[in-house]
Amino acid sequence: MSDQKEIRFKHIIEENTNRINSICRYYCKNAEDHKDMYQEVLVNIWKSLDKFKGESAISTWIYRIAVNTSLSFSGKTYRNTKLYIDRDLQSINILLDEDDLEQKRTTEYQLEQLEISLNLLSVIDKALMSLVLEGLPIREIADVVGLTEPNVKVKIHRIKEQLKQLIIC
Repeated sequence: MSDQKEIRFKHIIEENTNRINSICRYYCKNAEDHKDMYQEVLVNIWKSLDKFKGESAISTWIYRIAVNTSLSFSGKTYRNTKLYIDRDLQSINILLDEDDLEQKRTTEYQLEQLEISLNLLSVIDKALMSLVLEGLPIREIADVVGLTEPNVKVKIHRIKEQLKQLIIC
């Protein structure tokens, strides 16, 4: 039984390494902390593996563990949890639904402002936006964070509008 669990675990990690790394990267800029957070996610996946019943996609389950672990790893001061984004146009376009922002300001300035603005969000809003950046569909985001799809859709829309106002102003 233990060998089967180990094989299953290795397979899950091989299939989801990029997902786990992405989530850890959103919450941790420091390379050493990133490694520690990644290891903590792996430990939590191992501990929870027997409890996974297949009621959601394995990727949804992995995202849920990675987000929750990242938030826990960041400490008891959830409000101070930072969210770090890759500084590229794709992140701007995903979060702000804009294609012409590059013409309005330089990319670097926008990304700095976007990162600052993201870090002013509540913990749940940061988690939502990290999953948006991952490209997850609304249904899967709802499963990961435990909210209804309409609630997630409205929250994401409001956050994007808020971010647009902060970046454009």
